[in-house]
Amino acid sequence: MKLNIPDNIAAITPYPPGKPIDELEREYGITGSIKLASNENPWGPSSRVVTALHEELMSLNRYPDGSCYYLTEAIAEKIGVDPAEIVLGNGSNEVIEFLVKAFIREGDEVITSHPSFLMYQKIVQVRGGVNRVVPLSDMKHDLEGVHDTISEKTRLVFLDNPNNPTGTVINPVDLHGFLCKVPESVIVVLDEAYVDYVDKAFRVDTKNLVRHRRGSCPVVLLRTFSKAYGLPGLRVGFGIMAAEVAACLHRVRQPFNINRMAQVGALAALDDEAFYQQTLDNTRKGLHFLSGEVGGFGCISYPSQTNFFLIDIRGDADTLYREMLCRGVIVRSMSSYGFPHFIRVTVGTEEENIRFLAALKDCMDTLGYV
Repeated sequence: MKLNIPDNIAAITPYPPGKPIDELEREYGITGSIKLASNENPWGPSSRVVTALHEELMSLNRYPDGSCYYLTEAIAEKIGVDPAEIVLGNGSNEVIEFLVKAFIREGDEVITSHPSFLMYQKIVQVRGGVNRVVPLSDMKHDLEGVHDTISEKTRLVFLDNPNNPTGTVINPVDLHGFLCKVPESVIVVLDEAYVDYVDKAFRVDTKNLVRHRRGSCPVVLLRTFSKAYGLPGLRVGFGIMAAEVAACLHRVRQPFNINRMAQVGALAALDDEAFYQQTLDNTRKGLHFLSGEVGGFGCISYPSQTNFFLIDIRGDADTLYREMLCRGVIVRSMSSYGFPHFIRVTVGTEEENIRFLAALKDCMDTLGYV
């Protein structure tokens, strides 16, 4: 077979998906494993979501609402923006793809931080854009470094806020100062996948940012139902932006990009405020418990505004990952992010958290990391 593959496509390393839990258990000869590697909500989804999905099953012979009318209206009302300022995606990563498709031509530049969400750079590379990468500074976005990297070719800046994998947030005052210096021709995208977990003192003023003012740069906020709402299997995300920006994204959006079950499930999730608040309370409680306990094992935990946190295990993270896996506990090694001595751990249920701590202590002792 002789394929004429463009250089920018040939150079892409495919996103590395994790193996199914069943396959990992078969490979390692274990059962009853727990997964604390993908920043999922261990309590979701809401029972209202399950009921709504069950009732919708007999409508699968009909196409979904291509405009996502009811879901868009509900999101807009909850946030306090206009429906024309909302764009829904098959996960928030599809909204990222819309932005790159709509605004990036071959040779245009996009600025991201490292480490951060891997898909920013891959989507830009597919489009033939040029990635300009600014390393984090003290586990946080280097806003000064990002600003200094902006050139006349820059079209987009992606900042995950909170950052994944560090869990750090941008101080709103610092963010305002940064945005005031960004040229009006550059769109700044704040990926707020974990914003539900952020202390209110660190949250940005959504309406003020997206309502484009003359002389200021456009700002897009990304949100998702995959984290606090517990719906990663349905793939629903959205962007909040000026109506003029949204209109451009709708030009590149496929019809029916949000399937029928996803729309129904997300709408039901929005309606269950009690479940949502309980998820946040349980997560904060678990995060506080875990971060306090790991220090007793000789590890160093890092503060986080998300449902996960980083742990410096003071040893090789890949080795510890494999040892934990043998004990049926799946965590994420950060070696591929440039942190060879760190693991990332998602807050689990109370039982999962206790099991994680027991496995970590055992592995640390076995490997001599303490």
